Amino acid sequence: MSDVCADESWIASSGSNARPIYFSSENRTLFGWLHLPDGVRTAGTGMVICNPFGYEAICSHRSVRAFAHAAAALGFPVLRFDYGGTGDSGDIDPLANQLTAWSRDAVAAVDELRRRTGVGQACLLGFRLGALVAALSAASCESVKALIAVAPVTSGRRYLRELRTIQLGAGQNVNAAGMEGARSVEVSGFGLSAATVAALNDTDLSAMSLPTVPDILIIDRGELPGARSWADGLSQGGAHLEYVALPGFVRMMMTAPHLTNIPQPMINAMRDWLARFTVGEPEPPVPSREPRMEDVDSEKRWYSFAAETTGGILTERPVVLPCETRLFGILTEPPRSAACRGGVILLNAGATHHVGPNRMYVTLARRWAKQGCLVLRIDLAGLGDSAAANDRPENEVYPAPAIEEVAAAVEFMRSRYGIANVTLVGLCSGAYHALRAAVAKVPVKRILMVNPLNFFWRQGKTQNDLLWLGFVHNPGMYRRQVIPSRFWNKLLARQVNVSRLLKLHAQYGCELLQWIGRDLARSVHVPLPRDLGNELEDIASRGVDIALVFARGDPGIALLRHQAGSAVKRLDRRCRIHMIDGADHIFSQSVPRTTLESILTEELFAHPASTRNTVSSVGGSHVSEETIG
Repeated sequence: MSDVCADESWIASSGSNARPIYFSSENRTLFGWLHLPDGVRTAGTGMVICNPFGYEAICSHRSVRAFAHAAAALGFPVLRFDYGGTGDSGDIDPLANQLTAWSRDAVAAVDELRRRTGVGQACLLGFRLGALVAALSAASCESVKALIAVAPVTSGRRYLRELRTIQLGAGQNVNAAGMEGARSVEVSGFGLSAATVAALNDTDLSAMSLPTVPDILIIDRGELPGARSWADGLSQGGAHLEYVALPGFVRMMMTAPHLTNIPQPMINAMRDWLARFTVGEPEPPVPSREPRMEDVDSEKRWYSFAAETTGGILTERPVVLPCETRLFGILTEPPRSAACRGGVILLNAGATHHVGPNRMYVTLARRWAKQGCLVLRIDLAGLGDSAAANDRPENEVYPAPAIEEVAAAVEFMRSRYGIANVTLVGLCSGAYHALRAAVAKVPVKRILMVNPLNFFWRQGKTQNDLLWLGFVHNPGMYRRQVIPSRFWNKLLARQVNVSRLLKLHAQYGCELLQWIGRDLARSVHVPLPRDLGNELEDIASRGVDIALVFARGDPGIALLRHQAGSAVKRLDRRCRIHMIDGADHIFSQSVPRTTLESILTEELFAHPASTRNTVSSVGGSHVSEETIG
């Protein structure tokens, strides 16, 4: 644990000076972060980072940023960027061959790095599928003189088998509904087009005669190395190559964002290799610095991008909120011709950065901006691209100061843009922070909460406590998720933790008694501490509109019933609850995610006609209503 803390402290105190930029790649506008080193550079070489694909990119966002900081600290200017159709970049044709498009994006990033910093050549650093993209890009870009591949995908066919295994493990159809083409793939909320799948099927780095990059470092995954044969082939081809297999891949890229670890051994290997790396070119003059991030002004168009829509020009740009901790966000502005319909602030879901789960926040922001809303996607302190407060760790999902940070975002909307009608939207912990801000009387008009797992948080709790809390309020979930089939046979064979099961049901009984007691106290107007029902009634009495959306079976719905009780009924149409069938916690499948986006849009712009408090139950293409019990 001490090593992790030391690593995070080193990253926070790094001399890297990072700022957000936009640049062009063919007809696409890409978003990136340019890390300029402080002090004298070591050589006339810069680095471009190629992200992994999909959920791996979400999980590794913090680690990729750490790699960029480390390289910049050694004197290498670094550009990390989002491919077209990913992250904060502009969208891409859903039928396009992403492998080809992303390889061209990487070449465009090299050109942009050279233009902005004056370096003569570049080193490409790629992670997983990004390593394959980097290798393909190096073959078509003479400026690339070095390559670092971290846990590289060397066989597209084998990689597709991995993705389909993940699909099957998640209970998804191998050919995802809602994707274009019968052979397209959607995994954990991210899609590869049929053209991309076909290209990957035909791609094998070990069998390709790519032009040799003079210097190559391969950092394979220590848990299950898979690039040794490719490395041997490159060595035989004359490349100056170094190969190492190191631990850290799983906790960097295959672990939920709030549980990830930065792979320090891999970063150290990169630093050691870069420290020895020379290209024999004289160092170019250092160009004048661009404005710092806090000096970004809306009139500097190279800090924004515009997308033409049917209703006019939609604009996105980065902002830094003026509060104690510099909070980074992306602001999506509606077309000038659109009538302003208020502001929306999207709050981090867990430790996922501001693009949201499955890039959902980007889709929602652009959809709502087209309809007249000013939408801000922010990273709370220590999450995504926002710095952590001096006395707090990174990746903290439920920090106490979050209320002040949400209040600062609301004030930014009100004072800078004159928007009083502000809506807070969040999934999981984002829903919690939206609720806490409303309870604290932050001036908002509406809160839209998706799958909250917790309504009260005490410092010292852990994420495992939330899992157990969900079981306590819904013991059936424990039996389904933890205890496998043939329960009675396993019970008789003493393969079931009986004491844990008894403890669970005892706590469930206590919760039911508290539920009844709290409802009785509310009926006679006796105030109770930490009472969700009273809080919701107080919020609604101040004119704040409330909506909750749950994936059916998510533990938050039972938690709401137990902690709010009959208060939910009394709120009538001021608090609406929707349940969506076939969804998981982060809505990683396209059909239920589309339903979620439609419900949130309806809640944002229009209320249901019914005056009853109902649960909208959505499954497939039909919607039914059932009164809350």
